[in-house]
Amino acid sequence: MNYIDGFVVAVPTDKKDAYRAMAEKAAPIFLECGALRTVETWGDDVPDGKVTDFRMAVKATPEETVVFSWIEWPSREARDAGMKKFMEDPRLAGMTEMPFDGQRMIFGGFSPLLDVTRD
Repeated sequence: MNYIDGFVVAVPTDKKDAYRAMAEKAAPIFLECGALRTVETWGDDVPDGKVTDFRMAVKATPEETVVFSWIEWPSREARDAGMKKFMEDPRLAGMTEMPFDGQRMIFGGFSPLLDVTRD
């Protein structure tokens, strides 16, 4: 079964275009490094929770939008090798300034437990 890297980050709402441009530059590099798919989603229905929620998880301010993203890989081994290759890619040298606070990003690697699709 495939392997998933998941990410949640708070992006200043007025930097949506800059975030999209960054993602558009990174996505083909991830694919070249072995990823099967990359998905970037811009929060438009992210409710406030009573105990926890996406906004609290990344300490989003009212001026920020929560972004939920994932990268699908063929396996954990492919992800480990692909991420190393991605981080060493010289095309990333110019991507030193991110349009969000990376210290508040949450991320992790996940082995799918259930994957159901509709034919």
